[in-house]
Amino acid sequence: MNFNKSVHYIAAVFAIVVGFGLVGCGESAPAGGEKMGASAPVEEGEDLRQVRISTDFGDMVVELSNQTPQHRDNFIELVENGFYDSLLFHRVINEFMIQGGDPASRTASLSTPLGSGGPGYQIPAEITTDLLHYKGALAAARQGDAVNPERKSSGSQFYLVHGRSFSKVELLNIEARNVGPGVDAGEPFKYPDAAIERYMTDGGTPFLDNNYTVFGYVVDGLDIIDSVAAVPTAAGNRPRTDVRMAMEVIR
Repeated sequence: MNFNKSVHYIAAVFAIVVGFGLVGCGESAPAGGEKMGASAPVEEGEDLRQVRISTDFGDMVVELSNQTPQHRDNFIELVENGFYDSLLFHRVINEFMIQGGDPASRTASLSTPLGSGGPGYQIPAEITTDLLHYKGALAAARQGDAVNPERKSSGSQFYLVHGRSFSKVELLNIEARNVGPGVDAGEPFKYPDAAIERYMTDGGTPFLDNNYTVFGYVVDGLDIIDSVAAVPTAAGNRPRTDVRMAMEVIR
């Protein structure tokens, strides 16, 4: 993809990103269906918690980061309480992300608009430059900056990154327009060489970096995101056939 096309792609998708806003609440699959995983950033200290996300296409395992304790603990609590069971991946955009976590989706008809529901609270942002939007990243949806300048996260809505691969030129252009979470300090943001290599090989959505809280990564079943991202969609990027989820804490 040449640079001009990539600019149009990023502009178009980033315009869609505001669709993560919530009203009133706070690659090809491997042959043979092999369940591939993405390596999460190495963290020291206590064991990392893991959650299995089950779908009709198969299971994924997400590993939650200890660098985002409020998001980690909230997600674990919701899973243990059965909050996500039978909810839909209600918003699916191929080469971008798959989104779920709206409690209204459990019983919603195909004509019901979705994306505004939640548990009635938000979570303070835990955005860090150590946790980037590689393919398989688990991140929190949120309202847009105009109404949510502190970038607080939805209490339940999340997305799993599908994305695409990016060239080094594209990544350096994204980097040049980005700043780290310390916006007031005007701190420049720089991608480490390892991050550039990962975006070039595994792909992701780097234009979302430093804008949303990433709080985990798929470590098993990465190809399930490919399967969900490929489903036909209708208005509002909702799958024409419901894609439901169930979750359980496994560690």
